Amino acid sequence: MAGVPYDQMGGHIWFNGEFIEWGDAKVHVLTHGLHYASSVFEGERAYEGKIFKLREHTERLFYSAETLGMEIPYTVEEIDEACIASLEKQGLRDAYIRPVAWRGSEMMGVSAQKNRINVAIAVWEWPSYFDPEEKLKGIRLDIAEWRRPDPTTAPSFAKAAGLYMICTLSKHAAEARGYADAMMLDYRGQVAEATGANLFFIAGGVIHTPTPDCFLDGITRRTVIDLAKTRGIEVVERAIMPDELSGFSECFLTGTAAEVTPVSQIGSHSFTPGEISRSLMNDYEALVTGKAGATKAA
Repeated sequence: MAGVPYDQMGGHIWFNGEFIEWGDAKVHVLTHGLHYASSVFEGERAYEGKIFKLREHTERLFYSAETLGMEIPYTVEEIDEACIASLEKQGLRDAYIRPVAWRGSEMMGVSAQKNRINVAIAVWEWPSYFDPEEKLKGIRLDIAEWRRPDPTTAPSFAKAAGLYMICTLSKHAAEARGYADAMMLDYRGQVAEATGANLFFIAGGVIHTPTPDCFLDGITRRTVIDLAKTRGIEVVERAIMPDELSGFSECFLTGTAAEVTPVSQIGSHSFTPGEISRSLMNDYEALVTGKAGATKAA
C-alpha cells in the first residue's frame, strides 16, 4: 500500500458500532475534533494475528477520553472485541490498529457538551516506522525547539490529538535537516522523549530513562523496562539533562510504532548500538511474536 493515501486504502473500518466501506468513513468539516482537538486515540500492533497488550491500550483510550471529558459510548470489552473483529475483517495478521474517539458536529464552539462521541477503528499494514536499514545501524535525532508542556497547562498523560501538534512540527523540522526524528525537552529543559516514542540511555551497563512526569508513560516503555529487569539489567528512572548525553554509550527508542529502535546520534552526541540495545530489541520481538525462547515480561 506504499504511496496510497490513507483515505483511499481498501477494506472496512469499524465506525460507531458497524463496519463500513473504507472510503465511506467520513466526518463533517465542522466536526469539533477537527477544530478544537477534542480527540483521543491509540496505536496498537498485531503480531501473528494477536493484538499486543490490547486491554492495556483500550483502558488507556478510555482514560484519555475521560481526561478530556468524553464518555465513550461502549464498554472496554466492546472496544476490545471491535479491535479484534477489525483485524479479522481486514484479513491481516501483522498490522497496525488505530482506535480513535472524537467529538462530533452537533455544537460548534469551545463548549460542546451535547456533541456525540464517535468511535472508529482502522487497521492497516505498517511494517516499520523508521527505515529498516537505518533502524539497524541506529537512527539520527535532531533536538527539537518545541518542548513538552507543564502538566498544569495540558493533559500530558492522555494520548490526545492536540498534544501531537508540536510533535509534528518537531519531526518535520528534523526531517528537513536530514534527521529521522527529534528529541524533545520538557518545560524545565530536561530530556523528555522523541516525537512519538520514549527514550532510553545506557552507561556502564545501567539503563537510564526520563521519569514520565509530563509525557506519556508508554506501554512499550513499561514492557521493555520489564524485559530489562528480567535480564538483570538495572533501570534508573530519573531527570536527565541534555548535558549528560555525552556520558552515555547507547541510546534507543521504544513505542508501539517504533518498537525498539537504536539511536546513533542526537544532535552532536554520538552513540553506538551495543549488546543491551540489541538484546532488548530481540527480546521484544520474541515477546510480541510469541517465538520460542521469548523472554517473558514481568
